[in-house]
Amino acid sequence: MQEVKKPKKPLIFYYTLALAILLVFNLLAMPYISARQVKEVDYGSFMTMTQEQNIGQVEVLDNQIVFTDKAEENIYKTGRMDDPQLVERLYNSGAEFASEIVEETSPLLTILLYWILPLVLFIALGQFMSKKLMDKASGGPNSMMFNMGKSNAKVYVRSSDGIRFSDVAGVDEAKENLAEIVDYLHNPDKYRQIGASMPKGVLLVGPPGTGKTMLAKAVAGEANVPFFSMSGSEFVEMFVGMGASKVRDLFKQAKEKAPCIVFIDEIDAIGKKRDGQLGSNDEREQTLNQLLTEMDGFEGNSGVIILAATNRPESLDPALTRPGRFDRRVPVELPDLKGREEILKVHARKVKIADDVDFGRVARMASGASGAELANIVNEAALRAVRDGRGFATQADLEESIEVVIAGYQKKNAILTDKEKRIVAYHEIGHALVAARQTNSAPVQKITIVPRTSGALGYTMQVEEGDHYLMSREEIENKIATFTGGRAAEEVAFGSVTTGASNDIEQATKLARAMISRYGMSEDFDMVAMETVTNQYLGGDTSLACSAETQSKIDQQVIALVKKQHEKALGILRENREKLDELAGFLYEKETITGEEFMNILNR
Repeated sequence: MQEVKKPKKPLIFYYTLALAILLVFNLLAMPYISARQVKEVDYGSFMTMTQEQNIGQVEVLDNQIVFTDKAEENIYKTGRMDDPQLVERLYNSGAEFASEIVEETSPLLTILLYWILPLVLFIALGQFMSKKLMDKASGGPNSMMFNMGKSNAKVYVRSSDGIRFSDVAGVDEAKENLAEIVDYLHNPDKYRQIGASMPKGVLLVGPPGTGKTMLAKAVAGEANVPFFSMSGSEFVEMFVGMGASKVRDLFKQAKEKAPCIVFIDEIDAIGKKRDGQLGSNDEREQTLNQLLTEMDGFEGNSGVIILAATNRPESLDPALTRPGRFDRRVPVELPDLKGREEILKVHARKVKIADDVDFGRVARMASGASGAELANIVNEAALRAVRDGRGFATQADLEESIEVVIAGYQKKNAILTDKEKRIVAYHEIGHALVAARQTNSAPVQKITIVPRTSGALGYTMQVEEGDHYLMSREEIENKIATFTGGRAAEEVAFGSVTTGASNDIEQATKLARAMISRYGMSEDFDMVAMETVTNQYLGGDTSLACSAETQSKIDQQVIALVKKQHEKALGILRENREKLDELAGFLYEKETITGEEFMNILNR
């Protein structure tokens, strides 16, 4: 069992502790230090010193006698006794009567003891604790200031329990590219004999969650060479020049330990295009310039190979991605049907799964999911099995976990009114019925009107039989008609509309605009692109590249196209009004029906 580490205390805790110690010191210790300067003696000792004429100054008080020796080096005090001849005896001994023997501490000493000394102790303790905390943050014995120019790259070597290529699925082409690099590092002579040289840099590009970092870790698991791993953001420092110093230090270590692999995650943090504007980041540009210099600085076949990962390849500087620096670009795309099935099997090894689970069916339902989302689906299935008190996950757990990832958890406390529930039932059946009565539409897998935490009051799940990489104009138009089917069902059944179709409207408009401005499916514009896609791996944002007049024409055609498909959906539902009512009533009672139940009612 792993030891549970105590949480680290914040810096304010140590400062508060130091302040409390100083307060106790001032309240208790300092009065004691001042008080022990006066020695207390008995009355007999006082009488002896009087007889010996060893009294310097004396002060007779009501309850005590304070006096000094003849040299006035020490101060004494004793209790007051009933002695009528005391004053005469003191006078005869040559003592000097004083009004105040115990003088107050000098102002300089007071400042030193009560202010300067505590302040010095307080600052020293604070500096000591800050140094300790900064040493922990920097991972070394030196302070953070002295460690700024050093690279904090983590060094990995092959381990028996690390990630291997067998633990990464769905990206076979990327694995082949990286396996070749690992083989070169192990057997460089085989490549040198023919005159081949490995690329200096390999750039892994793809959407988030597709396994770029995991692939790099798999290289570390397969290669029996030092593996330096560092994030692009770790190069960027507050002071100009520190990032460049880290780059120099990183490559210095890599050259000393060649052959080796250097992995820079999220390289777009330092590799963005240099625009030369006044507001640009000088520190980032200097870091990029140093990286470019270092990549040109070592000879070919030196054994240092750079791996980098990013999901924004279009933002990288051209000087960084040119041949001779990053010679090879390895796309790590979303997995296809076979890849999704293999990824599910890889992650299913870590949990207990029923023997009759059909991973192919789960993979079809999870169309468009990344590797990270598939791992989350398997984990959600295991969590659901635990909640239900079972020792293994079943097919139902995996299918339900897909819905959790897509639409969120079921809202137990969301209670729809009878009217709202009936409207949602007609809305979802409208989607399914329009899809079923059209050709080239994906079969309906499931229909539900149970509200979800994502805000959906219900949804219709369609599952393709396989992966499709091309869509015809007819297929896109049918998809738009299916999106409008929910609103059309509300119009047919109730003669009014609700806000429930907002997401459908957004999706239908997006598809229609893409047909006209990007796919060249407009008769007026022919094969002219009116939109450009930016950040294709991060949502695929688009920007128009046309005049205002052309944009107005695009808007008119988008409206006409969506309106046409809406009319088509209304026609389909009016022709099948009896089935619409029957299916909506069945869904209203059951709340969740399968695609098989839907088709049985539709075809009987």
